[in-house]
Amino acid sequence: MNTDELISLLSNQVTQVDRRAIARRFVQALLIGAAGSLVLMSIVFGVRHDLGSVAGTGIFWAKLAFPLAVAIGALLVIARIGRPGARAGYAWALVALPFAAVWIAGWMIVDNAGPNARAALVLGQTWRTCPFNILLLSMPTFPAAMWAMRSLAPTRLRLAGAVVGLLASSTATIVYCLHCPEMSPAFWGVWYAIGMLLPALIGAWTGPRFLRW
Repeated sequence: MNTDELISLLSNQVTQVDRRAIARRFVQALLIGAAGSLVLMSIVFGVRHDLGSVAGTGIFWAKLAFPLAVAIGALLVIARIGRPGARAGYAWALVALPFAAVWIAGWMIVDNAGPNARAALVLGQTWRTCPFNILLLSMPTFPAAMWAMRSLAPTRLRLAGAVVGLLASSTATIVYCLHCPEMSPAFWGVWYAIGMLLPALIGAWTGPRFLRW
């Protein structure tokens, strides 16, 4: 077989790669996970009774925007570190920016409040349970997102697992906002952040096992 025949043989066996397959897999994973979190939240916690009225306030949409921005940043990080040898680069800034914005807003609110009101702004009414509620609601999305991540080829498996956990927890936090009564950025900056970081730690721990290829 000469060179031309070998090239012809190889070119006849080339199959077209679907460049959107990975994106579709992540969309499916997030839709399934979010639906599972929503059902779980409705059964275990319930939707807040005044959701219709608070949905007309800017602070409610700011609360939703916080985990939504984190989820978008996590997806951008995944898109980069899912390729061998690639670095997340600026995408980390998009993950950090929502946290920084909420921390600054929370600090300003606490600083302007009276001494007797500051603790209530940070602790709210649900600080003891909030992080664990978010952790619980992350459970439907966590395995779905890990399944989607396996379609990529990450080389830093602990980091990849941590970002998967962050994506799952931020998605769960969006759902949790439909129940949570807390409306203070000072509260979100502490307890929502802890709730989102717990699955990230679990992802970092389990990433080398579930994402090995």
